[in-house]
This record gives sequence, C-alpha cells and structure tokens, in this order.
Amino acid sequence: MKIRIIGPCGSGKTYIAKELSRKYNTPYYELDNLVWNRTEVQRRNPVEVRDALLMDILRQDSWIIEGVHYKWGMDSFRQADIIVIIKPNKLTTQYRVVRRFIRTRLRVESSNYKQTLHNLYTMLFVWNKDYYSVSLPAIMNLTDVYSDKRVVIARNRDLHAIMEERLNNREGINDYV
Repeated sequence: MKIRIIGPCGSGKTYIAKELSRKYNTPYYELDNLVWNRTEVQRRNPVEVRDALLMDILRQDSWIIEGVHYKWGMDSFRQADIIVIIKPNKLTTQYRVVRRFIRTRLRVESSNYKQTLHNLYTMLFVWNKDYYSVSLPAIMNLTDVYSDKRVVIARNRDLHAIMEERLNNREGINDYV
C-alpha cells in the first residue's frame, strides 16, 4: 500500500497518517522531517539530502507519506496507490493550528519544531491562505493525470469509508492485506 496525503496546516495529515499506519501496519513519513535537519539549530537539509531521503522511502514496498509539499517529489504522487487531498473548512484548520500551538507550548503535545508566535502567524495567515488560493489549484492540476487514484476529502473520517471501499473492490490498490 502506498498512500500520499496532502493538505494545509492543521488539516489532520499527520493524524490520519498515524491512524492508517496503525490500522494497516504500514510505515508513515512526514515530509517536514525530510526538509528540516532537526539538530539543536534547526535548518533546512540540502535539496540533495531531502531528495535522497524521499527516494529511500519510495523504494519501500509500502508507505504513507504526508505533507503539504508538492513542488518537489512528484514521484510520490506517481507511485502512490491513493492520493488523498484534504480540503477542510478553513476555520477547522485555524482552530487546530491554534490548539496545537497552545498544547505544545504547555508541553501537553510534542512537536517537530519550536512553536513560536511567528510560526503561528505564518501558518494561520500565510501558508493556509496560500494553500486554498494557490497551492490547492496547483495540486489539483499536478494530480489531474492521476485522477483515477485521487480522492478529495473535507473530513478525515471520510477517508476510512473510501479506504474500505477501495480495499473491498481492490481499485488501484495492490494486494496488501
């Protein structure tokens, strides 16, 4: 099984990837962890390192890859059995981003990066605004060639029914059960 999940900040990409990973015993990967070198001083990985890490994942028999990134890594769309595009309500994503910010600052929840007010502002008012107006149309255009394996969902719970239907019909899914 190879699943590619894409959506804006706070759409539930990581949450649904973890759920599917547990349910189908398939490893999941966050693209942010390929982009960022998570040492004491967080900085971007060189493009060559990022791309090599992605290629290592893509060589595996099964994977779930989640992330908002789409301008690089087209092979993840090409090789995916299912491409999940999450298109949630904007207020839902804003609520989730603010909730994550508060929970990580209170150390109730862990995060891959330091939560700052600057990051909060950037996610709420820059990235997510651009996702709906710029990125989502570009993602739809880029994945048009894969429309037979692309699903667009508003809520993560909608994906469970789609996965069960695909498993039962074996449409576009390798025999992995």
